[in-house]
Amino acid sequence: MDMQPEKESLFIIKIGGNVIDEEKSLNKFLDDFAFLKSKKILVHGGGKVATSIGEKLGITSNYVEGRRITDGDTIDLVTMVYGGLVNKKIVALLQSKNTNAIGLTGADANMIPAQKRLVKKIDFGWVGDVDQQDLNSSQWKLFLDNGMVPVVAPLTHDGAGNMLNTNADTIASVLATGLSEYYSVKLIFCFEKDGVLSDIQKDDSVIRNLDESTYQQLKKEKKLFAGILPKIDNAFAAINHGVEQVIIGNSSKLIELSKGESGTIMK
Repeated sequence: MDMQPEKESLFIIKIGGNVIDEEKSLNKFLDDFAFLKSKKILVHGGGKVATSIGEKLGITSNYVEGRRITDGDTIDLVTMVYGGLVNKKIVALLQSKNTNAIGLTGADANMIPAQKRLVKKIDFGWVGDVDQQDLNSSQWKLFLDNGMVPVVAPLTHDGAGNMLNTNADTIASVLATGLSEYYSVKLIFCFEKDGVLSDIQKDDSVIRNLDESTYQQLKKEKKLFAGILPKIDNAFAAINHGVEQVIIGNSSKLIELSKGESGTIMK
C-alpha cells in the first residue's frame, strides 16, 4: 500500500482589533509571527483605522447588526486603508524582521474571487461573499512554495472590476480550507481575549477545548459573547472541511498559540 507523504505544515493567522491600532502591540505580534519557521499566511482586518480616516475625510461609518455598510465612498475608503496603509505598513515591518512578505488583496492574481452580497433584508453595499470552490488555491501555493509570506487585506473582487469588502475571519477560514488540500493547516484567530470565555465577565474563564456539540449548547443557552459567534462558526466550518486545528486566543501569546499551549482549541 502506498504511503501518502506527510504534508508540510502551514499556519494561517488572522489578526485584527486593537493590535493593528497599537504600534507597540503590532510590533511585538509581528516579531512573534516572523519567529514562526513554518510556511505562513497573515490575514488582517483594520476597521478602526478606516473609521478614523473616514471621519477626517467626512465619510461616516454606518453599521447594522455590527456589520459595516459599504457604500460607494466606503469601498474606496477601505480599499485605500486596508489594501494600502494597513497592508503595506505590516509588509514593511515584516521585511524589517527578515520575513519576505508580499501584500495581497483578493483581486491580485485573481486570488479570491467573490460575489456581491445579495440584498435580502439589508443592503450591505459593496460586500463580498466567497464561494469556497472559487478560491484559487494553486496560486496561493505558488507564492508559499517560492518562499513568500502573503499578507492578506480583507478585500476581494467580483470579476467585473469592483472591489468588495469581505470579513477577514471568513477569508482566513476559506484559505485554511482551500489550502488543506496541499498542507497540514493550523488556523489561528487572534484577538484581545485569552480564548473563548464561558463567562464574558471573567477573563480567566477560558474554555480550553471546544467541540461543536458543546458550542451549540452554549450558544443555545446564550452563555457566549455574541461577537465571538461568527469567529467560532468560521472555525468549525474550517475543521469540518479538512483543517487540522483551529485555535482562538490572545494575539500577545502567538508562540504559545502556535504550539497549542494557550487559547481555545476547536476539535
